[in-house]
Amino acid sequence: MSVDMSILDEAKLDELLGKVVTDLGAVAAAPLVLLGERLGLFRALVDGEAVTPGQLAERTRTTERNVREWLSAMAASGYLTYGGGDRFRMAPEQSAVFADENSPVFALGGYQSFLSCGSAEERERLERAFRDGHGVGWHEHHPDLFAGTARFFRPSYAAHLVDEWLPALTGVVEKLRTGGRAADVGCGLGHSTVMIGKAFPGALVTGFDNHGPSVDAARELAAEIGVKGRVSFEVAGAKDFGGGPYELIAFFDCLHDMGDPVGALAHSREQLTDGGSIMLVEPLAGDRLEENLTPLGRAFYGASTLICTPASQSQEVGRALGAQAGEERTRQVAWEAGLTCFRRAAQTPFNVVYEARV
Repeated sequence: MSVDMSILDEAKLDELLGKVVTDLGAVAAAPLVLLGERLGLFRALVDGEAVTPGQLAERTRTTERNVREWLSAMAASGYLTYGGGDRFRMAPEQSAVFADENSPVFALGGYQSFLSCGSAEERERLERAFRDGHGVGWHEHHPDLFAGTARFFRPSYAAHLVDEWLPALTGVVEKLRTGGRAADVGCGLGHSTVMIGKAFPGALVTGFDNHGPSVDAARELAAEIGVKGRVSFEVAGAKDFGGGPYELIAFFDCLHDMGDPVGALAHSREQLTDGGSIMLVEPLAGDRLEENLTPLGRAFYGASTLICTPASQSQEVGRALGAQAGEERTRQVAWEAGLTCFRRAAQTPFNVVYEARV
């Protein structure tokens, strides 16, 4: 098949090619961002001082010629600032995004997650999933996906979970302060679980995940932070975890990944105390496709195509909500699970928080 070039709108073609060139630059920049982290290049620039490639190479014990090209690529992307005279610097905003893991806008976990899906083996698995509809299990991915996902979500949870999201729920903070119990379902590497346990020393918090290596890493994190004993982790699925009843059961950016979200919420309903709450933290999305045709929606649809939808398809039922399910579809799942009270409790630029109760 050959396209008749004479019928093309030149202005529209130029606009499309501009987007393609921008994306090709982004694809090339992504591995360079992670390389900059591994070599300590970003960390060596956080003081904001303008440096030459030679000075940065000396600071990081790297080769000047390679560093010069890396600095130029980062400046062309807008990730670093070129000050003229062969000098480059990192502005405070750039430092917050690329160098400060405690910043609420730290973004390197996103690069790590997406790049983990780029190997030949990952592409072959995804192609198979498109052809047979059987999905790709979370455990089949490269470990960089687990670490990158945790690093991507942790800054936002640290900024909002304790101070905004939990207080927005019905009576949950008071219950946790007075010795309540909380479950974190699909806890991954355990950052959200540990945050709850650290904020509420009187509460007992348990994280559950069906991925054994993630649970092992979460236990190490709890010991490192000093909450081991009050915060524990178990290998269990969303439909068979125990230990209730709980005042709070939380799902952090994972309900849409589950094959049977209705079954997961129905089981959670049985594990709740009277008056307890289920907190659903989900990617921000509108109910209509056109509402999500934005830069953020683009990123979330990309993640959903590569990771979330195939993960759900690999499990029983395979509801495949996707990362842009929106409020109405999420509400429908909660109703089907027997949760009669459902409301939007909080929202950030990246997440929406729902509260579901009986």
